[in-house]
Amino acid sequence: MAYQQTWDPDRYARNARFVADLGAPVVDLLAPHAGERILDLGCGDGVLTAKLASLGCQVTGVDASPQQIDAAQKLGLDARVMNGEALDFNGEFDAVFSNAALHWMRDPAKVIAGVNRALRPQGRFVGELGGHGCVARIKKALVEALNRRGVDGEAASPWYFPTVEDYSEQLTRGGFVVSYIALIPRPTLLPGDVTGWLETFAESFTSTLPPAERRSYIAEVREALRPELSDAEGKWTADYVRLRFGANKSL
Repeated sequence: MAYQQTWDPDRYARNARFVADLGAPVVDLLAPHAGERILDLGCGDGVLTAKLASLGCQVTGVDASPQQIDAAQKLGLDARVMNGEALDFNGEFDAVFSNAALHWMRDPAKVIAGVNRALRPQGRFVGELGGHGCVARIKKALVEALNRRGVDGEAASPWYFPTVEDYSEQLTRGGFVVSYIALIPRPTLLPGDVTGWLETFAESFTSTLPPAERRSYIAEVREALRPELSDAEGKWTADYVRLRFGANKSL
């Protein structure tokens, strides 16, 4: 079973601002209209939530992290701590939007059922998550370094990276008609060393180890990745693959 990932808003802003910066295509797919009620599922620190609000939408953000919700509330947003697998809304929203969050929710059927309940008739569900093959090299290095320490590395993985076929089936079974879905390779230049990425996103791996061993573990993973993901100038690129989709609640 994966250990709990926690979120430090300052660390996230420092090492992962690209997550929101690269969210523009999924906002375009949402095509929000002023006055619409939108739920931002997995809103994080609220940067994209605020973007939707600036377009005249009535936006509610939810996230499982109290620290991230606190950061979103400081932006003046309606943001609430809520588990994405246990949404507590009923027919309130014209659209549900999600960027870079659904792959942290390991039970897609529960998520999609909650989204369906939250939407008004014919409401739309638009999102982007890690897709099949996302950070495959990074995950492989993380898993193998844990295995060498006698820890089940695969069991520590917190991510759900579906194929187009898998997620299409999940959406259809959950009461949606899929209008668009695609797997998009997106190698992503990191703002700094891969160590920052690992410290931000791989906590469920590092937390399986005693605190005294975590630094050497991260260093070992970094060295395994350096020939594949770092260029001659020392710039790091993460092997991201995104799954982007749009669907409408069926009648």
